[in-house]
Amino acid sequence: MLEYRIATKEDIELLMSTRLFMLREVNNLDEDYQYSDELIDSSRKYFLEGDQTTVLALDDGKPVGCASMSYFTVMPTFSHVSGKRAHLMNVFTDKNYRRMGIGKTMVNMLIKDAWNKGATEISLDATESGRPLYKALGFNENGACMNMTR
Repeated sequence: MLEYRIATKEDIELLMSTRLFMLREVNNLDEDYQYSDELIDSSRKYFLEGDQTTVLALDDGKPVGCASMSYFTVMPTFSHVSGKRAHLMNVFTDKNYRRMGIGKTMVNMLIKDAWNKGATEISLDATESGRPLYKALGFNENGACMNMTR
């Protein structure tokens, strides 16, 4: 039976191994790919110190899914007077466990957590394969978003 839980700092090694597995799978990296020290250190720091919630899906203690919500505050607006926002990211389910509702369960847990923490908006960057899930959960397309990366 699957177990879903919000990860704690005590889960750091499980979080790190799940994160690196997810990055390897999503980016089609070789099994022996060497991650940079900066990526590993920054990921560890994020899990230990960042304003975030991560859900793990476990099958007999083995991670089969993960999803994270990052929290941040921006200048308040009329429609978001608290300025508290959330960004859903890294929703991942092991290929052997897909189409079983794992992603939906994890995302619902994170949505509830975000609303309980006072967020007034949740954003995400969706892949084509993820869009049907997010639409089914109530997310809307927003063509107004623009960004810049460095």
